[in-house]
Amino acid sequence: MANQEMELSVSTDVMEKMAEIAAKEVEGVAGLSKTVDLKGVLKSTGSFKGVKVENVNGTIEINMFICVKQNTKVKEVAEKVQQNVKEKIQNMTGSAVSQVNVQISDIQIEQPDKE
Repeated sequence: MANQEMELSVSTDVMEKMAEIAAKEVEGVAGLSKTVDLKGVLKSTGSFKGVKVENVNGTIEINMFICVKQNTKVKEVAEKVQQNVKEKIQNMTGSAVSQVNVQISDIQIEQPDKE
């Protein structure tokens, strides 16, 4: 019997969900947010959920827009998100991730409790 090679194909929608979950695992991330232009108008790019995965020349490029919690070290959080997302996508899919671009698009401000 000949040795048959299996090929795995994971849709970009599934990878976007994986990236979202991996980002939310990082301490300091409040969630993902949609992109907003300089005038404060929400950009309409279909059903954009705060993460976009593209397959470019056989490698994966990921762009993320995250909301961080108040009083977090933004640089550290962004670096941890990059590392966690890249690691999770590569481990789950076997596909090489060439870039994880993280943009901080919002800060979640905790409201003081009213008494």
